[in-house]
Amino acid sequence: MTSVHSTTTAPPRVATVVAPGRPLTLALVTAISTGGLAMAGAAALGLPLRDPDGFLGPGWLRLPLIVVTCLLLDITPRALWRARGVRGLARTFRAVAGERWPRGRLVPVLVAVACFYVTYVGYRNLKNFLPFVFDASHDVALVALDRTLTLGYDPADVLHVLLGTGATAHVLSWIYMVYLFFVPISVAASLIWSKNLSYGLWYVTALCLNWSLGTVSYYLIPSSGPFWAMPWSFVDLERTDVTGLQESLLRNRASVVADPFATSSVSGIAAFASLHVSVTFTAALVLHLVRARPFLRNAMWVYLALVVVSTVYFGWHYIIDVPAGMAIGAAAVWLGAWATGNLHLYRRDAVVAVRRPESALAG
Repeated sequence: MTSVHSTTTAPPRVATVVAPGRPLTLALVTAISTGGLAMAGAAALGLPLRDPDGFLGPGWLRLPLIVVTCLLLDITPRALWRARGVRGLARTFRAVAGERWPRGRLVPVLVAVACFYVTYVGYRNLKNFLPFVFDASHDVALVALDRTLTLGYDPADVLHVLLGTGATAHVLSWIYMVYLFFVPISVAASLIWSKNLSYGLWYVTALCLNWSLGTVSYYLIPSSGPFWAMPWSFVDLERTDVTGLQESLLRNRASVVADPFATSSVSGIAAFASLHVSVTFTAALVLHLVRARPFLRNAMWVYLALVVVSTVYFGWHYIIDVPAGMAIGAAAVWLGAWATGNLHLYRRDAVVAVRRPESALAG
């Protein structure tokens, strides 16, 4: 009689594998449309297309590096734990990589990252064309609207009086600048560490829509923001990283307008609507709908509130730019949910909201 000894190991926790078809259709359409419009605009205006760099480096290099880093952080600890040391680590690493990242999961992630990048480059180029398309802006009307909404005062001046112009400026500057890191990192994290890959594809699709819808808003109501229209309102603020960023943007815009072929910079000034707000609202809303950990959800809502304050405090945006940004974010999240098969999460939240009063009465 033969005795059989078997050992069982828990299967690796792998995010949902999806076919790279329908869930990515809207992201692909958005990327192709935005990139195509940028190419057409460059040809029509006789302007060069640029791959926009930031202080974090060129996007074509930055985003893949972040994705690769997140992949290594996902695979390496598991491989080390399974190998119990360095011996055989290479073979174990390949095995874990194959389990965690089969083709049906890896391909959609790479396509989503490519869609995000193409859409973003198209958005930045279309934004760069604004000074060559419009001779005037709506800043005067938006300043008047701001003063109407705040009973004759400038909103930034009100915040400067209430919050101060010293230490608060440094804190809010940090809040604002974190966004530059947050966006690419959140793209990689949502795709690599989501238990349900469709949630990551949903978020990236929504971000692509943010860029494209935001571009439309720039062309509907061209404006540059209070820091450009009323620079005297911000001279009392202590110098921060935001100050340096604003000066850099002004220099870039001047060099682009003077000779777009003599510089590799792009013009990045536009106020309506606030994409800082729209993107942050998108992240907070998606985390809320997928019922992420309460700490993460609450932290994101708090960060959104601080971003709203910082955009007005530093004069990046007018008051109306904030709800306009939230509207873009809400539309992007809904359309992304529809495209990736996650609309049921809206219905689930609606059902919970209806049932809560009943359960409270029953208690």
